[in-house]
Amino acid sequence: MHPAGARLLLCVSNSDTFRVPLSVLDLATVGSGRTSSEALANSARLAQAADRLGFIRFWVAEHHNMPSVASTSPPVLIAHLAAQTARIRVGSGGVMLPNHAPFVVAEQFALLEALHPDRIDLGIGRAPGTDQMTALALRRQTDGLGVEEFPQHVLEVLALLGDNRTPDRVMRLAATPSPSSFPDVWLLGSSGYSAQLAGMLGLRYSYAHHFGNEDPAAVMRLYRSNFQPSPALAEPYAMLATSALTADTVEEAEYLAGPARVMALSLRSGRPAPIVSPEEAAQRVFTDQEQLMLEHLPAIKAVGTPDQVTARLEELVELTGAQELMITGTTYDVGSRIDSLTSLADAWGSAQARIDAGAPASR
Repeated sequence: MHPAGARLLLCVSNSDTFRVPLSVLDLATVGSGRTSSEALANSARLAQAADRLGFIRFWVAEHHNMPSVASTSPPVLIAHLAAQTARIRVGSGGVMLPNHAPFVVAEQFALLEALHPDRIDLGIGRAPGTDQMTALALRRQTDGLGVEEFPQHVLEVLALLGDNRTPDRVMRLAATPSPSSFPDVWLLGSSGYSAQLAGMLGLRYSYAHHFGNEDPAAVMRLYRSNFQPSPALAEPYAMLATSALTADTVEEAEYLAGPARVMALSLRSGRPAPIVSPEEAAQRVFTDQEQLMLEHLPAIKAVGTPDQVTARLEELVELTGAQELMITGTTYDVGSRIDSLTSLADAWGSAQARIDAGAPASR
């Protein structure tokens, strides 16, 4: 059994090689000239492809008031995606806890778990996932939203989902009347703070390498060095979320990655916009400052042929000791991303590990 209970799919294991499981992160991105409905339909197509290909889990992020992202309510989207897939675990990457009352989050994910037993992940983050004005509109107050309150709010969610770390406190609330199982809870982060907290609470941890500026190896060491066994987890389990895009040639992969680079620049400049087409991105002339920004903050960490991307992912696993990789990446057409995941799955060894789409999910 895997130390965190995850199914060992998309793995190759022999005397020379062990490849960790792969998962998928999606933002339901909205392309230029397209609608939110189209973006959400594309997310369902992508989730179904990931399910067929044998990826472990499919997570959706929480973002607000952004013209390029339709994933504003993870619980609603998770319910739809879980109903559209057969066995892949579906979850949040993540729910931004300061935006919500812990009781509401616990109720939502207890309901999702009741609908889709043993297939739901609750990934929790601390960032607002939006600008300050929108954050205020979501929260309607500024009290109780600092770093100091976050651990207590996480503990409240855990207690409501069957993991009460403070037994002396009588729980008078119930997230669901008669649970048969509970979702797996993860902490997500792009800094050492969340890594430390995840370790201290004995929770699964995912580092956002696709946009984080920290040394991923150092963050993972911090998580493991602070890890305390808990009712949720006996040993540390760390996942690395990173961006990757494959194509038959390097030139094609670089071309398809153009929209992601334009999106990254628009976000950094405070002018978010829908995802442009690769043709539009190819015509974009970057300033020297923009080129420098892209060099320090690459929109996609690994771009190239399947073998090149696989080699880069193997380096990240060796560097960090990650026990799972979550692959993200922005493309204008969902077909391009499905093709990328398919070729990556083949290169990673999925031909030896794909399962019957009707097989039951496990942790």
